Amino acid sequence: MSMTTLQPVQAAPAASSAEAIKSGIQPVFRPEFVLEPVPAELSSIQRPLSTFETLYRLSWLRKTVILLVLALIWEIYGRWLDNALLFPSFTDTLEAFVGGITSGVLLLRAVVSLKTLLIGYGIGIALAAILTTVAISSKIGNDLLETLTAMFNPLPAIALLPLALIWFGLGNGSVIFVLVHSVLWAVALNTHSGFRGVSKTLRMVGQNYGLKRFALVQHVLIPAAFPSILTGLKVGWAFAWRTLIAAELVFGVSSGSGGLGWYIFENRNSLETANVFAGLFFVILIGLAVENLLFARIEKRTLHRWGMQH
Repeated sequence: MSMTTLQPVQAAPAASSAEAIKSGIQPVFRPEFVLEPVPAELSSIQRPLSTFETLYRLSWLRKTVILLVLALIWEIYGRWLDNALLFPSFTDTLEAFVGGITSGVLLLRAVVSLKTLLIGYGIGIALAAILTTVAISSKIGNDLLETLTAMFNPLPAIALLPLALIWFGLGNGSVIFVLVHSVLWAVALNTHSGFRGVSKTLRMVGQNYGLKRFALVQHVLIPAAFPSILTGLKVGWAFAWRTLIAAELVFGVSSGSGGLGWYIFENRNSLETANVFAGLFFVILIGLAVENLLFARIEKRTLHRWGMQH
């Protein structure tokens, strides 16, 4: 087989500038430009925030402004209606509230309501934790939870109070029973939906570390599903308050002492509308305090720290 020898090809020498001028080609001379740097204007990110923007970033200040606006609307409407029996103004309600606090009546009724509420709320959360743990650990447990929630969740808690009075008699036992019913299903449903929303990758990681059932729920599922769990706790707290106030309004006092619902019921019968609004106002204040002092701190220490919420 013959081999062909490749000879290197030499490039033709470039024509010099003198030859280019002789051949009629004129070289191009570019003038040089010196551009002085222009200082850039401050962007929206770099410029300092105005006083309004700094204050607007404060969440507590925004909420305070909203509350003040609502109180102003309440005051204006009450003065325009000019009927304290039908709708007292905000100042009348505030006077009745301060009077109830200084006399100690409102505080005593609030302590009674909170004591009963916390007992029912705690039992409801404990039962919801047991049900959801069993449901996430086995198929029969999942079917049990879905069946029970489909049966009992649509039932209003206040509708079960007559049966509770028959079973537990006149006392806190019947009220606690309906409180547990109102809290249990809300917390269980949100917790279970949060558990089911956890990715399979996280589950398999936990299983690779040897975690099973209760250990898997504690170390993997609860942190991953905590946003849904916290939502269930908030909804359960709201349902518990509604049920407690409604039970005291409908069935009155139990065990010789009443809570805020009974305080509202008594003043309604006495046509003391300002005191009725004062009792409702106290319920609102307790709700705001629990939301901003308890649940907000839980969010900061868990969801915000874990990067699960902006």
